[in-house]
Amino acid sequence: MSKFYDDVKQGLSSDPKRLYSKYFYDKVGDAIFQQLMYSPEYYLSKCELEILQQQSANIADQVTSRFNEFDLIELGAGDASKAVFLLQGLLDKGAAFTYYPVDISQNVIEQLENKLPKILPSIQIKGLNGEYISTLKQLTEQSSKPKLILFLGSNIGNMNLEEAVLFCEKVQELMKPGDLFFIGFDLKKNPFTILAAYNDKAGLTRDFNLNLLSRINSDLSGDFDLDAFYHYPNYDPITGACKSYLISTKDQEVSFGIGKDRLTIQFKQHETVFMEISKKYSIDEIEELAFSSGFQITNHFLDSKKWFVDSLWKKS
Repeated sequence: MSKFYDDVKQGLSSDPKRLYSKYFYDKVGDAIFQQLMYSPEYYLSKCELEILQQQSANIADQVTSRFNEFDLIELGAGDASKAVFLLQGLLDKGAAFTYYPVDISQNVIEQLENKLPKILPSIQIKGLNGEYISTLKQLTEQSSKPKLILFLGSNIGNMNLEEAVLFCEKVQELMKPGDLFFIGFDLKKNPFTILAAYNDKAGLTRDFNLNLLSRINSDLSGDFDLDAFYHYPNYDPITGACKSYLISTKDQEVSFGIGKDRLTIQFKQHETVFMEISKKYSIDEIEELAFSSGFQITNHFLDSKKWFVDSLWKKS
């Protein structure tokens, strides 16, 4: 069957159980996340939007002082509502680049290729649907131009520290000396502010998590009862890890798959399914991550509250 089936099978057969956040983003999940980005509690998007609205000219200067013709690759592009300000800033500087948005959601890529040329008529865009590292490898093999790689929105926070180091090392290995990596981090702050962003009053984060069960039902012929699970987030201010879980309200069994590949999973009352992590960083931790994965930090760009940072790294 599909990679989706294999990952769901592996995750729900583990102890403790888990699902993978990369599968949140189907058409419904994309729409819920767009609503979440603009909810009162979800400060991350607002902070990064402020950075890119107000500092894109400076960021573009940092890029074009190094190279003016390049490939711009955005890993996890989403709707590009923030990246568009940097794209405009680079175009204003006369930079010659092709924008390659990469996303696991084909729906997102189709929307971007339709929408973005209407906003930026001179943009050269070629969207790619796929996994980050394999798609990045494909692009680096196809073109020898310098690279500016974007990884915005605190996507790096969806990995634990060990995974983040490994990911940054893999990106670095695919880059050439002088190539740039522009990466967003949510910073450590008041724990109540952080927790509220993952437990919004409108229940959008809850719906976003539960939608993955709906996707299993629709794509893998599952029989999850969404009312038999509830969303629970917590935040550890020492490690900076904000984690989300779905918790079973009762003893139950759930099946998914087709034919001989159909699998039945037992859940106990109060049993957890780990859904995602959103790790928060200090500036010192960011600098250590850059150094340990083979980068030099060129600049930090912070919002006015100092709640979020977009950091520009260079491969030596």
